[in-house]
Amino acid sequence: MYAAKSVSGGIGLGLIGFYLGLGFIALLRWTLGYPEPWGGEINIIGGYIFGLIGWLMGVGMWGIWGREWFGQRTYPRKAPGWQRYFTFNTDHKVIGVQYTVTFIIVFLLAGALAMMMRLELANSGMQFLSHAQYNGTMSLHGTLMIAVAVAAVIGGIGNYAIPLLIGAEDMAFPRLNALTFWLVPPVAVALLSTPFLGGMETGWTAYPPLSVTTNSAQIMFDLGIITFGLTSILGGLNFLVTIMFMRAPGLSWGRLPIFVWAIFATSWIALLYTQGFAVALLLIALDRVAGMAFFNSTAGGDPLLYQHVFWFYSHPAVYIMVLPGFGMALEIIAHFSRKPLFAYRYAVGAFLGILGLSGVVWAHHMFTAGIPNYLHGPFLVATELISVPTGLVFLSALGTIWMGKLWLKTPMLFALAVIFNFGCGGVTGIFLADVPTDIHLQDTYFVVAHFHYTIVGGEIFGLFAGIYYYFPKITGRMYNETLGKLQFWWMFIAFNVTFFTMHLPGVQGMNRRIADYQSGLDTVNLIVSLSGLFLGASFILFVYNMINSWIRGPLAGDNPWQVRTLEWQVSSPPPLENFPTPPVVQGHPYDYGVPGSVHGVFPGQKLGGVPVVGGGGGQ
Repeated sequence: MYAAKSVSGGIGLGLIGFYLGLGFIALLRWTLGYPEPWGGEINIIGGYIFGLIGWLMGVGMWGIWGREWFGQRTYPRKAPGWQRYFTFNTDHKVIGVQYTVTFIIVFLLAGALAMMMRLELANSGMQFLSHAQYNGTMSLHGTLMIAVAVAAVIGGIGNYAIPLLIGAEDMAFPRLNALTFWLVPPVAVALLSTPFLGGMETGWTAYPPLSVTTNSAQIMFDLGIITFGLTSILGGLNFLVTIMFMRAPGLSWGRLPIFVWAIFATSWIALLYTQGFAVALLLIALDRVAGMAFFNSTAGGDPLLYQHVFWFYSHPAVYIMVLPGFGMALEIIAHFSRKPLFAYRYAVGAFLGILGLSGVVWAHHMFTAGIPNYLHGPFLVATELISVPTGLVFLSALGTIWMGKLWLKTPMLFALAVIFNFGCGGVTGIFLADVPTDIHLQDTYFVVAHFHYTIVGGEIFGLFAGIYYYFPKITGRMYNETLGKLQFWWMFIAFNVTFFTMHLPGVQGMNRRIADYQSGLDTVNLIVSLSGLFLGASFILFVYNMINSWIRGPLAGDNPWQVRTLEWQVSSPPPLENFPTPPVVQGHPYDYGVPGSVHGVFPGQKLGGVPVVGGGGGQ
């Protein structure tokens, strides 16, 4: 079987490469006279790099791409049916499904870790985890969830939908696109290996000096996240080139679907800022394995340097997470309101404004870290200023649904929840943007609640909106609408009870990332834990609905939502090269109610002697 050969070949060559890397570094250390050639984290780094290369070549990159580097003929392996999802496949639709399914699995795993944390925190005192085990669980949960938030919508829904939305046959660099996905499994292996190396103790932020002195789980974290950053950079570059140069004739910048604009802005942020996190972790690794002193204050280093470099990426990364969710929500709201997207140009300007401002707000994470007082004011103002373009997104959504013919299907419910949840997160963010209140609330569960309202409430709800919206296009089948709505209300209510309530212990000073708390907060923490467990149970219904519907759901038809954009004007699932003939765009994607308006046509395609016209559904 093709799939078994690809995966087993990748695992085999990956293991061979890992041990070759260990041996190669050991040989170098022995040659240079080190007393313990096998005993160092530098050996792990060498093994990881060689193993990563072996894994990529083994899963099919060698035959499809690597042979070309040496002047040899490539031989792409054409895996049939479901097996193509387990091979180095260059079809953007396959890669989109690979990303989506992979990160749903990671999301569920990270959610299970969250359930463990909430069981431990249901009462004060230690229940079943030690302090070190709690730290490792908390750190792994946070890291995995950040990975999901960064890559699930842009890598999954974005990869599948963007070429279809702009009338392209594929992404600009299909083999690079496949590479970005197949770099992800080694990242998962690196992160999941950390409990066996003592567990991560630093949270997902990995602040020094602890991250320099802690156990070897930290080096696997560093390697995994640097690799993951590479996927984000390469993916952003690929999206930018695709959107700028592969749009269908007539698809001007003013006619781009709003989800495409969201991915465009997100890709710029990923391309420009991801290096910051990679550099920060590289400096940590050099301090650990090469005797450097970037963060050793006694040797002239400065731990505060790490926070500046880290947050220079990690606050723009919030918008890498959120902007695709915004774009997906506005896309669905326009189609399911059967109205033109209100203030379309202002919504586009909002995305570009967030792109421009995202790099000048990082130090609001450091108001209590010891930065000079004269920096507090400018970063407070910049943080408040970024609420202006965010507010334009809200106005666009509210103006679109106003007097619209709302079709409250499951994707629309999740899209509306994105606006509601992020609005709540935005209000609580005001307290953290202002220095006086941030001094009190910093490092408490108020911050945890705010962060989950913005990321889970915005991006993850947007992810589920996109999955339900594109499920008929991807599978050719419809999901169970009743189960979809039940899962939405279950998830929405449980989410809001969990994280709204979580603000209360934060206001009372309960510190995050700590396994115990004062007994006076038992009742409120029990409520949070019970509602959190209730929230986790909602995803069982989602998994059942998706798997059962993919296997035996009713046939969906080509355009079950009756919307105008190009991806819904072809078969479900789409053909290999997306369109029978290259489309030509003639109108706006959201001109519902405009007589005679069509978004795209397919010249040369005729049915019964009549030219095929696309994009007029639902007028």
